[in-house]
Amino acid sequence: MLKNIAILTSGNDCPGMNAAIRAVVRTARHDGVKIWGVRNGFKGLLRDQIEELSTRSVGDMIQRGGTFLGTARCPEFMEPEKRQTALENLQKRGIEGLIVIGGAGSLAGAWELSKLGMNVVGIPGTIENDVWGTDYTIGSDTAANTVVDAINKLRDTACAHRRIILIEVMGKTSGWLAMTTGIAGGAEYVLAPEAKYNLDRMCTEIRESYEAGKRYSIIVVSEGAASAVELGKQVGEKTEIDTRVTVLGHIQRGGSPTVQDRINASLLGEKATLGLLNGESGIMYGLDTGTVVEIPLEEAATNTKTLDPEFIRLSKVLA
Repeated sequence: MLKNIAILTSGNDCPGMNAAIRAVVRTARHDGVKIWGVRNGFKGLLRDQIEELSTRSVGDMIQRGGTFLGTARCPEFMEPEKRQTALENLQKRGIEGLIVIGGAGSLAGAWELSKLGMNVVGIPGTIENDVWGTDYTIGSDTAANTVVDAINKLRDTACAHRRIILIEVMGKTSGWLAMTTGIAGGAEYVLAPEAKYNLDRMCTEIRESYEAGKRYSIIVVSEGAASAVELGKQVGEKTEIDTRVTVLGHIQRGGSPTVQDRINASLLGEKATLGLLNGESGIMYGLDTGTVVEIPLEEAATNTKTLDPEFIRLSKVLA
């Protein structure tokens, strides 16, 4: 059983990371294991920004968004000599295992480090819910609720002015956030990278619905499908209806995590810690229909998660 482990959060932040860190720290301390926190992700690992954590270190954290350990992008970590430096920074403290929380890029870094002999396990954390092998990623539920809340508010003003409103949400390669929030928010159209759309047909349908008495239209746009700003100009010109655009931006990454994100982050944090302490390595802990599962890190990092076609079909039917 390992007796000295560390944890870091990498890539983009998301609500629920603190809940996961808290679970890792308290599970480790409960079993008498020394636990270290790496500041600012893999970049902090390269710069030797590592400090010991206690149960008090994670007090008053479960309700906070972001990550108190900090995070950063670190493309240089993919250089072999940099990974060797990271390994040495862990080893000189006697650290035997590392837990990495992040998206596909962060998990790829975790996999590379595990190939050097360090025991490494991953936990998926990204608001875009685009990590292969798991139904759920930490932060995705909170972000989705943030987007739906924005849709609800924008619908009110859209209805008052008989406007078309386009809402741009995050998702460069995955339309999960756009599609699920579009369905939940009752949007007329959802544009995602995985689904083709016909702009002229969409504008014609909107124009006809307004002529029949409709008071507003909501279009949710994934950033990977189109620029809502540019698209909004075209929609306004083609429909001749007052059209406005809202780009939600980084507000989607912040905020106190939902109950689901707190519970799932805590569950995955505990399972990942227990797995690491018992010698598991090179795997990611995720959820499959509510059950914790183990996914090879290499597969999670190299495979692409596809959007469920049922979401695409449902969004069209309900619109």
